[in-house]
Amino acid sequence: MEFTTLQIGIEKNVARVALNRPEVRNALNVTMIHELTEAVAWLDARDDIQVIEICGNGKSFCAGADINYMKDIAKYGYAQNLDDANKLSKLFQTIYFCNTPVIALVHGHVIGGGNGIIAACDVVLAENDTVFAFSEVKLGITPATISPFIIARCGEMMARDTMLSGRKFTAQEALRFNLVNYVGTMEELNKRLDFYTEHYLSASPYAIRDCKQLIRSVCGRNDQYDSVFTMTSSLIANERMSSDAQERMKKFLEK
Repeated sequence: MEFTTLQIGIEKNVARVALNRPEVRNALNVTMIHELTEAVAWLDARDDIQVIEICGNGKSFCAGADINYMKDIAKYGYAQNLDDANKLSKLFQTIYFCNTPVIALVHGHVIGGGNGIIAACDVVLAENDTVFAFSEVKLGITPATISPFIIARCGEMMARDTMLSGRKFTAQEALRFNLVNYVGTMEELNKRLDFYTEHYLSASPYAIRDCKQLIRSVCGRNDQYDSVFTMTSSLIANERMSSDAQERMKKFLEK
């Protein structure tokens, strides 16, 4: 498969997926959302891939929504907004329900939807000076489509602290919130990445698949999410069309 917003390298049984829009800090747009969804599904379906790694080229892992993407969203009607929200939700679902272990390696900034990507992964490794934020409330909207994955991973307390304020927080806070599993220098992260990868490669891929399904089932997440996904997509579609969000996004874009 060919991609314009991703770089994919495969070595032995490990696939490295790099977000590749460094000029805009790997901000999400329609193309990247579609391609990352397709790439993860494609790699998960391959019998020879036992580990998927997701990282970002350039100065940041992911700076949230692309400016031009936001400009387009501001013009959407409800049906277009709902379709877009469903596609974004599908990206996070594809990573979360992936049968193959997924490891995220992050640095720089992880904003908005970038947090949805990492929260859906199994393991997240963050460089020391990485900055995180759910800045949606500043734009008159909520982090709706990423919220099922963030709250499942981090809990209600973290959501109240960071989502309601929209504040930036550090990698050390992200570790305390369980959004990330490990914080260190890039050299230390690569060693930790090798540590997890070696363990995954030594295990039965069939047992790992069953174990991932087991964890979701025991936590009650296999069967209860459909209604939540529908609700969050509908919520963000309505919020984007509100006069408050329209005005706030207009001011943001004018800056």
